[in-house]
Amino acid sequence: MNSREVATKPHAVCIPAPFPSHIKAMLKFAKLLHHRGFHITFVNTEFNHKRFLKSLGPNSLDGLPDFQFEAFPDSLPEDATPDATLLCESIRKQNFLAPFHALLAKLNNDAISTSTNPPVTCIVSDGFMSTFTITAAEEIRVPIVLFYTIAACGFMGFKQLRAVVEKGLAPLKDESCFTNGYLDTVIDWIPGMRDIRLRDLPAFVRNTNLDDTGFNFMMEETDRAHEASAVILHTFDALEPDVLDALSSMLPHVYNVGPLQLHLNQIPEHPLEMGYSLWKEETECLEWLNTKAPNSVVYVNFGSIAVVTPEQLVEFGWGLANSKLPFFWVIRPDLVIGESAILPREFVAETKERSLIAGWCPQEQVLNHPSVGGFLTHSGWNSTVESITAGVPVLCWPFFGDQQMNCRYTCNEWGIGMEISDDAKREEVEKLIKELMEGEKGKKMKKRVMEWKKLAEEATGPHGSSSTNLDNLVNQVLLRKS
Repeated sequence: MNSREVATKPHAVCIPAPFPSHIKAMLKFAKLLHHRGFHITFVNTEFNHKRFLKSLGPNSLDGLPDFQFEAFPDSLPEDATPDATLLCESIRKQNFLAPFHALLAKLNNDAISTSTNPPVTCIVSDGFMSTFTITAAEEIRVPIVLFYTIAACGFMGFKQLRAVVEKGLAPLKDESCFTNGYLDTVIDWIPGMRDIRLRDLPAFVRNTNLDDTGFNFMMEETDRAHEASAVILHTFDALEPDVLDALSSMLPHVYNVGPLQLHLNQIPEHPLEMGYSLWKEETECLEWLNTKAPNSVVYVNFGSIAVVTPEQLVEFGWGLANSKLPFFWVIRPDLVIGESAILPREFVAETKERSLIAGWCPQEQVLNHPSVGGFLTHSGWNSTVESITAGVPVLCWPFFGDQQMNCRYTCNEWGIGMEISDDAKREEVEKLIKELMEGEKGKKMKKRVMEWKKLAEEATGPHGSSSTNLDNLVNQVLLRKS
């Protein structure tokens, strides 16, 4: 490619929020833009940049001539195990604008001095980094799109937090609100939503402190959405029509482009072959799954940030054991609060013939494996989308953030899941696992999720709504074609 071709190539700077699931979704979106001819600069915080190198290998971020990786400081200590609050605090308290602006200036200076990279023409920012990325885009006069790597229902929940405070529903008056039924208060004024309870809103409402870091972070990070050139959501039209209609009347331009993986499946030879995980994935589980009957295995994974108490771990364990079904359980090294995950010796003896436990795994390959019949999940949005595209029904045990809303829609709107109560006793876990895998409700959920899978495939097909939205986003916003 000669210098003139380089100079005229569009250059997207993609910056995810420093949460593993957000990085994964943004990296998928960046690959799609790269396939469409964009030069990509992908920007992680230094902490996550180093985690990638550790999990994927020292050369994993070498990238390609037109797909580069950069990092900027985040103030996290190298040995940290960052929870959601620590990450939110890092974004809120650290002045990210200055280092991000310096990086953009460096990229543009390189474009002038070396002619090997084109100047920056647009920014694709995670919506939860918008407090500084919108300002940076204004300073260098390029369009910015905010990619909220969540569902429309989850995004609408975050958008309503200020109204919840103004109406006096949050923060909670005192601890008794957790047990006296207050969280079941029905909220009937959210556009495009019905039968939503206070407990279904982002979990940050479940606190008694208006100064809570996460609560304020989430309010701040949706305040400027209307200032962006466009908002992207990782969903598809048929899945959330009412909420999407409501959001389209609240924001100038909303593009639903999901599920991203189904777009990527149409590019089997993408030259960037790196994975998406900040942990080393253990692939031996796929061989173990090969030995199991179709739709017989329960897959259990609580995602990248959720944590459990030692007592909850044991309750889930005995629920799985007592179901007498084969299961594959991912237990991250930092899953259990304050200590390592130790399961009772009797549990290990009881389940060793029909269970596998790993530290991390290639989740999408696992969910698409024929032997997996059900998924016990924390209801993170990536996991929810991946279960839909794999056609696997779920049990939901939401932990924080948008997961309560995802759970509500999974169980009540889409008919593909059942919820496990907060205290998750072994008897309930056992009963719901059996229903999921062998019961009449489980069969109905399987049928329904296969219908959603088909609709997701149609949305990302040649003339589907997500494919059309992606085309329009690229041409009308990122390339500014008329």
